[in-house]
Amino acid sequence: MKPLRIGTRGSALALWQANHFRDALQKTCGLDAEIVVIKTSGDQNVAVPAQQIGVIGIFTKELEDSLLDGRADLAVHSMKDVPTEFSGVCRIATVFKREDPRDALVSVRGETLARLPHGARIGTSSLRRASQLRAFRPDFQIAELRGNVDTRLRKVAAGEYDAIVLAKAGVDRLGLSSRITEVLSPEVMLPAVGQGALGVEFCEPRREEFKVLDILMDQDTMRAVKAERALLAEVQGGCRLPLGAWARVAGGAMVLDACVLSEDGAQAIRWRAEKVCNSAADAENLGREVAAELLLAGADRLLQMVGRSVGQA
Repeated sequence: MKPLRIGTRGSALALWQANHFRDALQKTCGLDAEIVVIKTSGDQNVAVPAQQIGVIGIFTKELEDSLLDGRADLAVHSMKDVPTEFSGVCRIATVFKREDPRDALVSVRGETLARLPHGARIGTSSLRRASQLRAFRPDFQIAELRGNVDTRLRKVAAGEYDAIVLAKAGVDRLGLSSRITEVLSPEVMLPAVGQGALGVEFCEPRREEFKVLDILMDQDTMRAVKAERALLAEVQGGCRLPLGAWARVAGGAMVLDACVLSEDGAQAIRWRAEKVCNSAADAENLGREVAAELLLAGADRLLQMVGRSVGQA
């Protein structure tokens, strides 16, 4: 039997994730696999702001294409990159226990977020992060920052920014945790939907063949990601909109925190709900319930304002 081909982006983090999955396939499922590197729109246009690329799923579309044209059998994604309007011909399974979903600050001189100098220049390409940073400190100057984890860390070390914000999970996976100045509290910075979780995509006709992936699934992680993605889909947000969400199991129930902000961070709507979720359907219902509360409180108005602004960028 030929080794399975795992499609992945070529960054150090993406390769770590693909190799981690490959090793688990061999050790847990007894399946051999090899890595196939696929260039995505997000990788090919690192100098262009993400909202100007004009591709839905800038880090996933070409990986999905590789499944459809037979170059790969499976594709590994960071779940935060997977659009809510997902393929009608492919399926995705959340695998492994979720890493720490929080964001992390890396500053030049070791200051925490609160102690950064007035008007500090902070690098991020995420409107979610930018809005929450502005809500915390309106004096911050937010500057566009693209590139892989290594590139971002190199830029802040060179003094191009006073600090940068990036996902803690990615820094940890690359063994660079010592570079983190501060892990940001969810009260200050709610993470992106799916942040810290890994997903594996495959073509729908091969669903039975890949039921073996069920062995690698962590049920709590799967349900948490389902809740967050259901919320995101319900409010019709996207990765370029300032919406944060964090679902996790605590005390036998699932707790879901979510927020929607204006672009300048001056307006914010937050909601928390708690519910026992015994199935994926229960988790998705929780996500939709929280979305309904956010919309009732005016989240749609904030997102429409941001959407118009992004569209004019």
